[in-house]
Amino acid sequence: MKEIRIHARAGQGAITTAALLGYAYFKEDKFPYAFPHFGAARMGAPMNAFVRVDDVPVRLRSQIYEPDFVLIVDATLMRGYNCFSGLKEKGVAIINEKEELELPKMKPSQKVFLVPASDIALKTIGRPLGNTTLIGAYAAATGELKLETVLEVIRIRFSGKAMEGNLEAIKQGYDYVKHKLLKG
Repeated sequence: MKEIRIHARAGQGAITTAALLGYAYFKEDKFPYAFPHFGAARMGAPMNAFVRVDDVPVRLRSQIYEPDFVLIVDATLMRGYNCFSGLKEKGVAIINEKEELELPKMKPSQKVFLVPASDIALKTIGRPLGNTTLIGAYAAATGELKLETVLEVIRIRFSGKAMEGNLEAIKQGYDYVKHKLLKG
């Protein structure tokens, strides 16, 4: 089983991110389970969304404490929370951040990708909601999902300008990480 933990603030699309990731895994014949966790239901409050995926139906319903992958939609959350808590030995973290930021001490086998997701989203969608850009980055960084599958899910979920903008955001997030991987 693979587990993904998403850190965001309410209103930044973490639940949508989890649902889209889950649907993409479903399209690739996996068994996903996506769910949110939040306290006070107000815009801007810290919250998490989770995705579990396996080759067999997922029955575990608890929060994710030892994720394989972490997506951080809002890097300011790293000031007050240990977003990397429990990240597995070969875990991958993808952070919506355009500049270098101080990271906690990571294991040599863990990877961190900084992606200017909000900037990409502002250019492609017209709003600084970097969640779909991070989905593209996730596909590139982990190899867990095919880009074509993620794009198909976006075509199903959105329409019109929102669809076009999100398709481009995903492609740019994917290309950004692929370019980073090629540079080594």
